[in-house]
Amino acid sequence: MPRVAERQADLTSRSREPNGNPEFGPWLAQASILVVDDEPGMRNFLVRTLGPRCKRLETAADTEEAAAKLDENHFDVLILDNLMPGKNGVEWLAEQRAVGFFADAILITAYADLETAIQALRAGAADFVLKPFRSNQILNAVARCLDRVRLQRENYVLRYELRASSDDRLSDRLIGESQAIQSVRETIARVAPLPTSVLITGQSGTGKEVAARMLHSLSDRSDKPFVPVNCAAIPPEMIESELFGHVKGAFTGAQAARDGLFQHAQGGTLFLDEIGELPLPMQSKLLRVLEDKRVRPVGAEREIPVDLRLLFATNADLNLQVERERFRADLFFRINVMQIHLPPLKDRGDDVQELAALLMIRLSQQLGMPPLPMDERAQTMLARYDWPGNVRELRNVIERSLILGRFPDQFGTESPTQTKNGGSLAEVERRHILSVLREVGGNREEAARQLGISRKTIDRKCAAWNA
Repeated sequence: MPRVAERQADLTSRSREPNGNPEFGPWLAQASILVVDDEPGMRNFLVRTLGPRCKRLETAADTEEAAAKLDENHFDVLILDNLMPGKNGVEWLAEQRAVGFFADAILITAYADLETAIQALRAGAADFVLKPFRSNQILNAVARCLDRVRLQRENYVLRYELRASSDDRLSDRLIGESQAIQSVRETIARVAPLPTSVLITGQSGTGKEVAARMLHSLSDRSDKPFVPVNCAAIPPEMIESELFGHVKGAFTGAQAARDGLFQHAQGGTLFLDEIGELPLPMQSKLLRVLEDKRVRPVGAEREIPVDLRLLFATNADLNLQVERERFRADLFFRINVMQIHLPPLKDRGDDVQELAALLMIRLSQQLGMPPLPMDERAQTMLARYDWPGNVRELRNVIERSLILGRFPDQFGTESPTQTKNGGSLAEVERRHILSVLREVGGNREEAARQLGISRKTIDRKCAAWNA
């Protein structure tokens, strides 16, 4: 047995339970790890150390076997020996990075020097562990990788959600006791535990994302990421990179490799909202992902296995879109396994009053203003109006009323664009938006977030008002 293996065996026999960070246990329990080392003793040591603590652990005796396993499965962490027959670990890792392998890699070696460490970092290694090592050293190295990946995914998804803005979402459950909404909740409870793809339909502002979050929270993936994507909000030329990721140099401006939203949703749920707005070329690529459970980052040679649940939503008539050849029929049949329809607010009876009361409390807290009393007159107006903009419109009406200090005089009894005294609600909207802009110091991104509209909408309206 080589001297390094002897020292490692000695450390193994005297190794105790790791006394490092106690918080990494839950992350390890969900991790998938690939060990690549030509020494059977080292592979056995890592299997005994990591196998009982992680979800899946596989080993490879050489880089050829490792490459085959990377093609078949997703791994969160790669533990790679540097000195092996043929190609060394640093060279092989650099090649894998070039063809689209993004997972964190830990390089292990018995012969470390500054030059090797620099080469390893340049090749994309996240950590460097010198042989022989104790079990707590490799466990803590794996834990650091998992924690870094978790934070990267959480931060990326958070930034994406803030950019997409979901201010119209009241909560992670559908509010109301109407028969229509109770029926939806019952269907969600029945479908959520199943791996089936779901298409959520309904008018804009009816709460399709809330329904998707409920499906996720009631599923066996609830402890994994929920990643919402508004397909209509991503420029067509960027949507493939946003969804699938890209390798360094894949296009102008791609200065570093980046995971896509499919990778960030690994193990969890990816919610593709406004799926009817997906460009036709991307529809064919999405169909292939649904069938193969693999994505190919832009510019990559390797496809990445993905394990997630896909939920879809649209306010369009996809049957009509198929007839007009704006949506692929095969993709429609593939995603329309189970359909859940969200009723419009006008069909939900007294739910309007319950939603209005909840919005009044939350928006008054956000704006730092006292809530308006929901007197009989206000409740009558709420009940009579048809709410073409659904819950989103209700939210905007409540916020506008709070800022003005009163409900509109003729709300719901005349044209929704004209008040009793002839004043246009367009003018009320202008004053409201400009007021919010003043409150946030002219920051249009923040104003858009508070108003529940896009930055482009504010830019367009301000240009029209010369503001």
